[in-house]
Amino acid sequence: MKTLREYIQEAEEKKVAIGHFNVANLEMLWGVFNVAREVNVPVIIGVSEGERDFVGLRQAVALIQSLHEEFNHPVFLNADHSYSFERVKEAVDAGFDMAIFDGAKLSFEENIKITKQCVEYAREKGGKTLIEGELGYIGEGSNLKEKLPEGAELKTKPEEAEKFANETGVDLFAPSVGNIHGIVKGGNPYIDAELVKEIRKSAGVPLVLHGGSGITDVDFTKAIEAGISIIHISTELRLAYQKALKFSLQEAPEELAPYKILKPAMLAVQKAVENRLKLFNRVG
Repeated sequence: MKTLREYIQEAEEKKVAIGHFNVANLEMLWGVFNVAREVNVPVIIGVSEGERDFVGLRQAVALIQSLHEEFNHPVFLNADHSYSFERVKEAVDAGFDMAIFDGAKLSFEENIKITKQCVEYAREKGGKTLIEGELGYIGEGSNLKEKLPEGAELKTKPEEAEKFANETGVDLFAPSVGNIHGIVKGGNPYIDAELVKEIRKSAGVPLVLHGGSGITDVDFTKAIEAGISIIHISTELRLAYQKALKFSLQEAPEELAPYKILKPAMLAVQKAVENRLKLFNRVG
């Protein structure tokens, strides 16, 4: 099977994007993986610091490895939004396929310093784990927002992206190009496709779009054509899961079997993932 790096390169060449979906339990994992197999495309499973703590670091690695072994399908594991070198280090040591150091809140210099430290450590350990750096304001929290948070207008500058990528040696780069974590009730801002194109050229490494929930299909397509290779989705899955679970509990309040209660939530996640994977990969 090809490596994640090779699948990313292939996505760039084909002008498609690999879907990255955050999961917090087994139902969500099956919901994502089932669709990836049906659509026959690679997929990245993301676990944030909180999700890693809940699922278990090595348990997450073992789950993905078991899917590899049983189904021989390209599914990869990402340590999403790690806020310290230590959290990146533990993901590298555990065998994650990629890890993100999120130093967006730090000064430019400090962000470069720690991101570079993460890159050097991953390379020392053999380079299996790709390291992603982040620069610019993307916000926090996979949730519904009443309005755009302060700082949403602060986008990544191409010249800073170039300096960041050159000095850190990152494998992947996550810019701020109008994307915001979570879903804004009044509508998410549009994605600046021209800025994506400029940053891809200046950074010289594949680009990752965070905060994909709430972005329009048109903006997704433009972003992919401009140079986005991986797209993160989380809030959409959480909303679908929560809505289906509430309905399941209301419809069968006497049901005690967890697998029966939780199945509608898994199916809701599948439906949300199917829409995105087909769009990102130009299927159907």
